[in-house]
Amino acid sequence: MKRKILAVACSLTLLVAVGACKKKQEPGAPMTGAPGQQQQLPPGHPVPGAGGPGGVVMPKGETTVSVPDSVKGKWKAVVLAVEDKETKKTSEHTVNLNSELKLPNSKITVKVSDFLPDFKMDGLNITSMSNEPNNPAVKVVVTDGDKEIFKGWLYSKFPTIHPFEHAKYGLVLKSGVKKG
Repeated sequence: MKRKILAVACSLTLLVAVGACKKKQEPGAPMTGAPGQQQQLPPGHPVPGAGGPGGVVMPKGETTVSVPDSVKGKWKAVVLAVEDKETKKTSEHTVNLNSELKLPNSKITVKVSDFLPDFKMDGLNITSMSNEPNNPAVKVVVTDGDKEIFKGWLYSKFPTIHPFEHAKYGLVLKSGVKKG
């Protein structure tokens, strides 16, 4: 009987010890991607491991983008880097805001809309904290023919956060282009 009690006590102690070793992800803490790599989340970005489905707490509803007056009309374009994964060549394209880029020799179109130089997400509200390029992000919709294949934000400082994924092409925001 004493052996059974001792075995149960040891098992419980082991379970508590294993549970105590698990570390919660703190907001803004480095996020581990591939082995040996760390990726810092953009400021104001939902934190994996914070709870909810998939470990991300996201409020329900439609997100709204609010471009502050300090940013409106100050940026005219973005520079996108397009990688052809087959030829291993990367080309840069300057794309005006609210216009589109058709990728050569393909049916893929990148529609560029909002550019936020200092991206911040607070619940369902997306805005820019300033007009300084502290966390540049651009909202894009990518279509292949008539089919939408990507809709979201590209971050220049955090290109691996919600990246555009495609078998043949890579797409990254390099920078914003100011007016004047």
